[in-house]
Amino acid sequence: MAKIAPISGFPEWLPAGRIVEQRMIDLLRETFELNGFSGIETRAVEPVERLLSKGETSKEIYLLRRLQDEAGADSELGLHFDLTVPLARYVLENSGHLDFPFRRYQIQKVWRGERPQDGRFREFLQADVDVVGQDTLAFHHEIELPLVMVDALSKLPIPRVTIQASNRKVAQGFYEAIGIEDVDETLRIMDKLDKVGPKAIIEMLSDGVGASDDQARLALELAEISGDDAGVADRVLALGHRSELLDQGLEELVALVEGANELIPGSLSADLRIARGLDYYTGSVYESTLEGHEDLGSVCSGGRYDSLVSDGRKTYPGVGLSIGVSRILARVIGQDLVTPSRKVPTTVLVAVNDEGERRHAEKTAQSLRRRGISAEVSPNSAKFGKQIRYADRRGIPYVWFSMDEGEQVKDIRSGDQVAADPSAWMPPAEDLTPELRAPVEPNHSRDAHE
Repeated sequence: MAKIAPISGFPEWLPAGRIVEQRMIDLLRETFELNGFSGIETRAVEPVERLLSKGETSKEIYLLRRLQDEAGADSELGLHFDLTVPLARYVLENSGHLDFPFRRYQIQKVWRGERPQDGRFREFLQADVDVVGQDTLAFHHEIELPLVMVDALSKLPIPRVTIQASNRKVAQGFYEAIGIEDVDETLRIMDKLDKVGPKAIIEMLSDGVGASDDQARLALELAEISGDDAGVADRVLALGHRSELLDQGLEELVALVEGANELIPGSLSADLRIARGLDYYTGSVYESTLEGHEDLGSVCSGGRYDSLVSDGRKTYPGVGLSIGVSRILARVIGQDLVTPSRKVPTTVLVAVNDEGERRHAEKTAQSLRRRGISAEVSPNSAKFGKQIRYADRRGIPYVWFSMDEGEQVKDIRSGDQVAADPSAWMPPAEDLTPELRAPVEPNHSRDAHE
């Protein structure tokens, strides 16, 4: 039989990696719900026409086709490549049943037909939070949403994550002030700055939007401005160009940076290099990186959008951010930055004296499970030493024995063995489920297992 080869871009974790993934999902879900967000799950497919409405995505969409579908009836459906397009459709379809502002989180797989590389997959997990209003949405949500993400990411045992922010109005207002007409294309070009470098950007601006050398220079000077206070606005204005939209954007950017850092010091900084090439962003935009792993690119991004969806009578503005869960997992699992305390959920292995007593072992395991203790019955009745080694290989901390003198449980890490009642015994709280361990100093406000 031919060797089975993995399919590039479709990650699969071993059981230990899956434990890491599930614990991270649980921590994110708990944090989102603590902040008042309701969970939803949308279908995997959307009409291709709707998927294409989000910008330059035609090369990334996986089309859906049934093998026996000769007429091609399903050919107009595609797998969603993010969770924003499904959200827009979901809000539009259910607006009469939703309370606005609608606070939603969503943790779900998405698919993109792009070239797999480090941190980039064709199938991957995203975690989104959005606040969607009806006709209007207050600016303070643009401060709230990145802080929710800071809170969520700080509870994961991963390297520190800092969010950088800009404002679409700043870039648009500045480009218009210096005489660049095609703002959307300019933003898409500037979004590639970190990938291609300044020299290539100058050429792309010249070829793509007809920018002069002076206009390209000014666009690059704007992109180099960063900071965590009102001085950012001063440095932008020092470039010598003003517009009403630019002034509005600077006011919002300063309010965002100062407001966020007042609530969580050091949580956010302004970086005008951030362009976010997708054209539906209208206000604040966000990117983030893992400290010490900047080569991975952004692990959390998003922004404000005012016209993503409308039913002709009402518009539904929103602000949201998305965490690339699989991107983070690939790095922390691949480099052993995060490992579980054991590779199985089992807390107790119930030993089997001989096969004639297996029923007793099963009843013991059932008694433990009824009280929330993960228990597994030994697959064989080998000598106790072999059963203990089986537990040790899997990282199971306790082995339960039925002895002539009564029931006993052994902590195989310490060697301690004590009498125990399966209807009353409890392990320490930290042994109930696998803990996540990080050799790096985690950026968290509480232990990852809380």
